Amino acid sequence: MFNRLKNKPPNKDERAVNKPSSARLNVFFFVAFVIFSVLIFRLAFVQFVEGPELTYMESTRNTKDIPLAPVRGPIYDATGKVALAYSEPVQSLYVLLYEDYRNDDRRQEAEGLARELADIFKRFNPGDEKQPDAEEIIKRLDLDHQKTFGYVPRLVKSDLTTKEIAFFLEKKTEYPGVMVLEENVRRYDPDRVAVQVIGYTRDFKGAGALRQYKTIIEQSASQRDPGLVYSQDERVGFDGLELQYQQELRGRSGYQSIDIDSRNLPTGTMELTPPEKGYSLISTINKEIQLAAQKAITDELRKLPKAITGYAVAMEVDTGNVVAMASMPDYDPNDWDYDKIKFVFRNGTTESFLPNDKKPRHAESVVLLGSVIKPLSVLIGLKEGLFTAGQTYHDKGYAVLGKDGRQVRNSHSAYNGNITARRAIEKSSNAFMIDMVGKQLLKKYGGDKGIDKWDEYMKSFGLGVSTGIDLPNEFLGRLEYREGEGRESALTRLAFASFGQQAKYTTMQLAQYTTMLANKGKRMEPHLVKEIRDADGNVVKKFEPKVLNEVQFADAHWNEVHKGMVTKVSSFDGFPYDFARKTGTSEQGTGPNKKENGVFIAFAPRDKPKLAVAVIVPEGGFGSVSASPIARKIFDAYDEVYGLDGIPKGKKDQNKEQD
Repeated sequence: MFNRLKNKPPNKDERAVNKPSSARLNVFFFVAFVIFSVLIFRLAFVQFVEGPELTYMESTRNTKDIPLAPVRGPIYDATGKVALAYSEPVQSLYVLLYEDYRNDDRRQEAEGLARELADIFKRFNPGDEKQPDAEEIIKRLDLDHQKTFGYVPRLVKSDLTTKEIAFFLEKKTEYPGVMVLEENVRRYDPDRVAVQVIGYTRDFKGAGALRQYKTIIEQSASQRDPGLVYSQDERVGFDGLELQYQQELRGRSGYQSIDIDSRNLPTGTMELTPPEKGYSLISTINKEIQLAAQKAITDELRKLPKAITGYAVAMEVDTGNVVAMASMPDYDPNDWDYDKIKFVFRNGTTESFLPNDKKPRHAESVVLLGSVIKPLSVLIGLKEGLFTAGQTYHDKGYAVLGKDGRQVRNSHSAYNGNITARRAIEKSSNAFMIDMVGKQLLKKYGGDKGIDKWDEYMKSFGLGVSTGIDLPNEFLGRLEYREGEGRESALTRLAFASFGQQAKYTTMQLAQYTTMLANKGKRMEPHLVKEIRDADGNVVKKFEPKVLNEVQFADAHWNEVHKGMVTKVSSFDGFPYDFARKTGTSEQGTGPNKKENGVFIAFAPRDKPKLAVAVIVPEGGFGSVSASPIARKIFDAYDEVYGLDGIPKGKKDQNKEQD
């Protein structure tokens, strides 16, 4: 039944309902015909009438985005109020070449403009020989397009005076293509605060040698986001925090969009998208403490006959914040004259540079540590069971090395008699370290393994490895106990290493080591930046204290070492806190080439350490004389600003005056 009904033919009424209207079909076909006719006509018109013009426009016109340097973010000191580096807006004069001046006829026109501009600069700046003359302006106009394309505006003069700005704005119609644009120049604190820490900026076109920019250079050519495009004349960080935090400080480029023709010349007016300001850095460097450290080094260098450089690092024991990091002599980053600064601008507490015999001389920035390594030598001896805290050693003033009976003496050949490990630190006994640490390590482990064990301890205290400091190009040390293999016996290397004569380290590494002595084994990551903020002042990143590694020693061993760090230093007479310290004098060279380097480490207060300080004065002589006075002034400055007991003495004095 279902199949028969399904196959039943439609009746007459059904056929009438399903039959389409012929009138509607005619309308549909007519409309379709009209639409297709219009489309065909339009395509034909575009191809045969507008085609040549569109083809010409496509082949001769394009839009280019010309980068405008971003506004670099500032770097503040620890207070967040003192700008150590900042971008200052200036008005600059640019010329946009609307014509091709490479032929002789048009070139005369451009040269005439150059002479006219030179006369204007001379008129507004009489007697100023630094003003660009006509020849210099022609060179800057780059009429032959040797440096860049024709559509790129040419910088004629930066930092226009108020009168020059007013003149060119008023005469804008008389000088087509001449534009006054706002730019930013990098300025630095005129007091020259921690210039080796802050670093400096140079043009991006010279950044190819720096590994930090290789990826940026590779990506810049294919970068589609105009805000991330680096221009050749853009100023970028070349050292210090300027380089380390380049991406955070940079911001985003602005750009000028302009149509160009097939000759790469502009065909219209520019549309401006302004640059965006970069993030700001709040550093851990306190200007007041930093300037005290710099002045302290400079004052001491004047007193010392041979020393020409000095370094100091002050690091908070619990946080790792570096409140002062001084490398003297320094330079003025606002006055970049290479001939003036070539011997000092690479002078760093985290880097190593060989001496330069030319005048002014430049001493190596890392030295042998000398006796400041002795607290660690004693810790190693106690940990390894080479001796006990109460065990006595008879110090005859020297130790004997090898079968030939070679003697290595204490400073001044001092005879100390029976001493314990604690007294060996206090009296700075070379003989104790050689006989009780160097020789005993060799006896326990053998030559190679003894060297390996010493190296393991050194690196666990941050000596010979990266400290983690947020600065580029950190020097990791010169491990002479490793380099001497094949030239010196394992006995000689371990013996001399035990009293600080077999490795060179930076002042930053020495400061981190000192904080570990203070906090009993926590290797804190040093910080030079504590916050990163956006342009509105919002904190986008905060750096918290970080422990890189921790060494385990018995508390009794730490206490024994701390009790031994009581060497007499007259520069700390009247210091109101009990503090732990160790002086050092390392020797380099022999005979007339012998050099004695002053080294000093300390932390205070002894029971609740707040600040650790390390000072190195190459060729400064005894550390108690050359380096310790610098450390004292740094401690005093910190006490004034923050308080070694948590009470800033500067504020305390102010309160007394108000009362």
